[in-house]
Amino acid sequence: MNEPGRTDTDSIDVAYVAHLARLQLTPEETTTFQEQLEQVVGYVRKIDELDVTGIEPTAHAVQVENVFREDKVKPGLERDRVLENAPSCIQEQFQVPKIVE
Repeated sequence: MNEPGRTDTDSIDVAYVAHLARLQLTPEETTTFQEQLEQVVGYVRKIDELDVTGIEPTAHAVQVENVFREDKVKPGLERDRVLENAPSCIQEQFQVPKIVE
């Protein structure tokens, strides 16, 4: 987790992040969130202490394989019934407002 240029003393400034996110935090909330964030970062940094040599990186905890179902044709929706619900239609298609000039 140690990135180049970062040390263990680096911390995330909650007040600065809240400002960027346009959040208005009280001083008490800022203090609470700063403490909680430091605890989370501390737990994540513990991962650096693990010996992971010989362990292959994975995206999932268990082996995941694609499960394919048989491709069967099924009846779809009836066009007339669907168009009945449209606020406006033209030539058997939904009519929508123009959004590009």
